[in-house]
Amino acid sequence: MKKIIAAFDGLKYAENTAACALHLAKRTQTHLVGVFPDDMTYTSYLIHELVVKKGITADQLKKYEERDAKSRKQSVEKFEKVCKQEGIQYSLHQDKKVAIQCLKHESIYADLLVISMKETFSHYPEKPPTRFIRDLLSDTQCPVLLVPEKYKGFEKVVLLYDGEPSSVYAIKMFSYLLPELADIPTEVISVNPANKSLHLPDNKLMKEFMKRHYPGASYTILKGMAEEAIVKKLKEQDENTLVVLGAYRRGAVSRWFRESMADVLMKEVRLPLFIAHNK
Repeated sequence: MKKIIAAFDGLKYAENTAACALHLAKRTQTHLVGVFPDDMTYTSYLIHELVVKKGITADQLKKYEERDAKSRKQSVEKFEKVCKQEGIQYSLHQDKKVAIQCLKHESIYADLLVISMKETFSHYPEKPPTRFIRDLLSDTQCPVLLVPEKYKGFEKVVLLYDGEPSSVYAIKMFSYLLPELADIPTEVISVNPANKSLHLPDNKLMKEFMKRHYPGASYTILKGMAEEAIVKKLKEQDENTLVVLGAYRRGAVSRWFRESMADVLMKEVRLPLFIAHNK
């Protein structure tokens, strides 16, 4: 891997994003880019509330603007400081664009995007999956690593596999981008319907593939509904378990009727998620 981008809301600096991105950049000797969208449509205050309801003056509004500018500057300085302390090669991008457009564009030229699972780039807190993250995942051009509120590092990897191309693609991208993590315990989890055997889908081909990438991997075949079985299994994992999955391969209309597995996991578990999807 050559380039990681880490996305930050300059008004609400995400320490978990910084910790994860720095850990990966240092372990993989990768250039780290801190992306701080200077979104002019997003402020820490509600202009309508201040101007229409409270009737503040232009001078008073300017003080709010200066406060936001100071907060954004301090976030950038905090990121720069930790990068220098850790000896990380880094650069900064502070484009004056709408945040979601900025990150989608940046993702075209990145190997991996690291972002907090709770990121909203708005005034209002939301429970995962936030609207911002759902929108980002639906159209990102590189794999995304979603960081939970408490980042604990990586001491185990779980690869979710359902026999579909998207799940194999995610495993491929993970192995290509982060071969440095191939030496930690790895488990492949798959779910079969209750009336099926406990054989891995495409057993021979999958194990032949895995032997070249993760020869020491263990295999767990569950039975039942995929979402329920996987959530239950992942809730048994330690917080330092990284989950790899394909997601958002269905069209937008399809997602209205059935959630992506990534949406389910963001709601139900607090583990880091590596998500890659082929279109």
